[in-house]
Amino acid sequence: MRVRLRMAGGVAALAMAATGALADSEDPIVIPIHNWSSQIVMSHVVGQIFESMGNSVEYVSTDSQSVYESVRLGDVALEMEVWEGAFGASFRAALEKGGLHDAGDHDAVTREDWWYPMWTKDACPGLPDWEALNACAAAFATPETGESGRFLGGPVDWLKHDQERVDGLGMNFKVVNAGSAAALWAELGSAEKTKTPIVLFNWTPNFAEAVWPGEFVEFPEWVEGCDKDPAVGPNPDKTYDCGNPANGYLKKAAWDGMKDKWPDAYTMLTKISFTNPQIAEMAKLVDIDEMEPEEAATHWLEDNGDVWKVWIN
Repeated sequence: MRVRLRMAGGVAALAMAATGALADSEDPIVIPIHNWSSQIVMSHVVGQIFESMGNSVEYVSTDSQSVYESVRLGDVALEMEVWEGAFGASFRAALEKGGLHDAGDHDAVTREDWWYPMWTKDACPGLPDWEALNACAAAFATPETGESGRFLGGPVDWLKHDQERVDGLGMNFKVVNAGSAAALWAELGSAEKTKTPIVLFNWTPNFAEAVWPGEFVEFPEWVEGCDKDPAVGPNPDKTYDCGNPANGYLKKAAWDGMKDKWPDAYTMLTKISFTNPQIAEMAKLVDIDEMEPEEAATHWLEDNGDVWKVWIN
């Protein structure tokens, strides 16, 4: 279901007065939203800027993998957070078919991988080495996993291939998937109260790194092909016997028709570039300050006019 949302009057009026805004097209720019806070808030930030330029905007909940097919077909106009580790394969597959293109990188550098809070080192002092983690698997066991350690993964649709990694490296862990990002933080907060060892999926940029200091597990270094070719990586019989890219990109994707249908909005999109702290702040406004995404976007725009106004002038 598509939901029309308007930009808060103060920010919109200020920007429209500055730009003399006129719509590129009468049709709304359709923006997809997913199931993690920074992407939702960032999408509303950009949507509110588009509205300030005179355009109408619609938001539609979309699967985070199939969204690239939606962009390619023009069902949605863009994607604001293309994470290399989680969505690079789906993005590249859509690029090969044609219909969408790379609309530029954010300044942010990403990492997505197994992670633990610092108190976990008390139970497994050899961390962050993955072999030390595996030797400590019993410290992470739960009734659900028996004698194996539990790894708490993200939602299944994020396609992180955690089970393939466990198999590829012969780890004594069982993967349990959380239903949402919020469920990850709830488990982490619960573990903090008793300082229970926990290893879970995490990523940066993310507000969590400021709330819970921790470290990523160091797996065998990512090498191009280790997710496809068993000959690449330490295990000659398995794929995914490696970590995720430690310095991943964060891109924007756009439908090929966007630059003709909404030329001013498209030009602005290519100028957008968010940093790690800016993205972490967007997530914090929802996950810690408990704002609604639309409110968080308006708040961010009001506090960061010096950042975004140069993109539309």
